Amino acid sequence: MKHKFSIVIPVFNRPAEIQELLESLNTQTFKDFEVIIVEDGSTLPCKDICDTFKDRLDLHYYTKSNSGPGLTRNFGVEKSCGDYVVFFDSDCLLPPTYFDQVNIEMEKEKVDAFGGPDKAHQSFSKVQKAISYSMTSFFTTGGIRGGKNKLDIFYPRTFNMGINRQVFISLGGFSSMRFGEDIDFSTRIIKCGYNCKLFSNAWVWHKRRTDMRKFFRQVHNSGIARINQYKRYPQTLKLVHLLPAMFTIGLILIALGAYFWWPVSLLLATYILLIFLDAAFKNRSIAIGLLAVKASFVQLIGYGTGFLRAWWKRCILRQGEFQAFKNTFYK
Repeated sequence: MKHKFSIVIPVFNRPAEIQELLESLNTQTFKDFEVIIVEDGSTLPCKDICDTFKDRLDLHYYTKSNSGPGLTRNFGVEKSCGDYVVFFDSDCLLPPTYFDQVNIEMEKEKVDAFGGPDKAHQSFSKVQKAISYSMTSFFTTGGIRGGKNKLDIFYPRTFNMGINRQVFISLGGFSSMRFGEDIDFSTRIIKCGYNCKLFSNAWVWHKRRTDMRKFFRQVHNSGIARINQYKRYPQTLKLVHLLPAMFTIGLILIALGAYFWWPVSLLLATYILLIFLDAAFKNRSIAIGLLAVKASFVQLIGYGTGFLRAWWKRCILRQGEFQAFKNTFYK
């Protein structure tokens, strides 16, 4: 059966998340879509959960050997039939009017690809809300890489990305990278001149990581991916991508006692206070405000150290992408 949208979701050992995501898809007021679930070599399959939705959604479930999210999405696209392919991560939830908002935007202007922002759901834990704040706030660079307060053009990410099927095919789909494959793909969309838009009202609730340790690992890999992206496409490196590394170096110098100047200390204290007040006000919680300070530092330091580590290996030691990070980005 032909649909306007094909939703492709790669899954790796996340049955509980798929349950919640499918429930949110079932509440959509716009129904012209199919759902493609691709199990990427999971040891905790979600087939039984998917089977409970087959009478409510046009749902198709597939399994394959583990190859990473990019190639798994490519597999899902091959099995789909929609005019547009929409990608979500398994840890996302959709408001009921998500596809209504996408259609409203599409009626205004023809687009080849699109993406939307993410928010924290009221049911998320305090830590998840703090992490969501750090990843979407202007004060942490998370909210200025695409959107109304942007310092860079909008590059969609696969937790909330849609693309015309023919455009996807023309670009050859995602690369085999284990992390940063969505950065690489969105860069190719822009580089090839396709019309890519931010749909501000087509947002999702994104759980991201559930603790600071996992969050650090995620953003550290993002820093690595940025340098790998720079080596492929030098023109994509912007000032905003350097800020976390500069912040990290500054903190190291202060910690080592190599740099003490009271205006800097005052500036850092003001920065911390701004994050606390902004996060506490937006979430109406002092506890989340305090956690947001921690999450913001984890984000900046994690990204900054990943960026610096990759810069040393790729730009100074001249190691190749596979050689430098084969355990992180490749099978």
